[in-house]
Amino acid sequence: MASLGGAYMERNEGLISKYKKILEHFIQNRTEEALYEGQKFSRHVIEHQIPPEEIISMHKKVLQKLFPETPSNILYSLDFLLEVMIGYGLAYQEHQFLRNKQQELKSEIEIAANVQQTLLKTDIPSIDCLDIGVKSVPANIMTGDYYRFVKDEETISIAIADVIGKGIPAALCMSMIKYAMDSLPESRQNPSHVLENLNSVVEQNVDSSMFITMLFGIYDTKKHLFTYSSAGHEPGFYYCAKEDRFYDLKTKGLVLGIDRNIQYRQYYKELEKDDMIVLLSDGVTETRSNDGFIERENVSHSLRKYMHLSAQEMVESVYADFERLQDFQLQDDFTLILLRRKV
Repeated sequence: MASLGGAYMERNEGLISKYKKILEHFIQNRTEEALYEGQKFSRHVIEHQIPPEEIISMHKKVLQKLFPETPSNILYSLDFLLEVMIGYGLAYQEHQFLRNKQQELKSEIEIAANVQQTLLKTDIPSIDCLDIGVKSVPANIMTGDYYRFVKDEETISIAIADVIGKGIPAALCMSMIKYAMDSLPESRQNPSHVLENLNSVVEQNVDSSMFITMLFGIYDTKKHLFTYSSAGHEPGFYYCAKEDRFYDLKTKGLVLGIDRNIQYRQYYKELEKDDMIVLLSDGVTETRSNDGFIERENVSHSLRKYMHLSAQEMVESVYADFERLQDFQLQDDFTLILLRRKV
């Protein structure tokens, strides 16, 4: 391998001569100025893409010219260093190649994440009778959680879904769910029918190794009745202001895509003034602290702590609590939706 370096350097006698002058100047003076000349030379060889092993070969050649009586063991050590640098150079090239590929992939994922945010974006409705708060934060750059509001004349439709999984596959599933919902017929007025239609779409189009949970509800702004159905989604909470007590929302239903012929049950919850409906993903209830997984009571306790705030301030504050519990590193996508009847 060393002979290859020699052959290469024979074609670059001008470079060797320049290096000899710089090295000789440094040995004689050992000044900062002489060191700086060496730094400038290193930039020069980088620009000409001269690998590290060729610089070792150059140094050996110059050393022999400056000090013809250099001990052979010193020269042998430079031969050894030359072989080490050849291995280093190959490994470094491979590292740089993989790093560049990783950077390309990261850029593509960032673009995909921006596209996903645009596709899944939904406006939070503003309505006199309801105070609504939403906090949704992905654990990674792309999210496997999905939520959507649709405001009609007398109703607000609310969807919250979670792909059991992470990364790009989960994000693609969420985009598919969004467009499937947009294409639903008027059966959107019936939560159980919505889930049955989506179940058929998922069963035909999603790999069997992926599971999607979902809760779909409709809030009637005149009757103040929340009608909902669940496909294996994490149960939310109902807060009864009169009793000052949190209850689990009743939910029962198979996750989407398992059984094409499944029928989903519909549930009803009437809200009085200051009552609340809380919907969430399992990234909230499966938060892990240093002491282990939290309990659902921890969620309701955190909600209760901030009940004097607006709905949006409540969900922001609860998220801040749970973020601290995880040392500011989310382990799963976090989505929390709160509906509070105002009048």
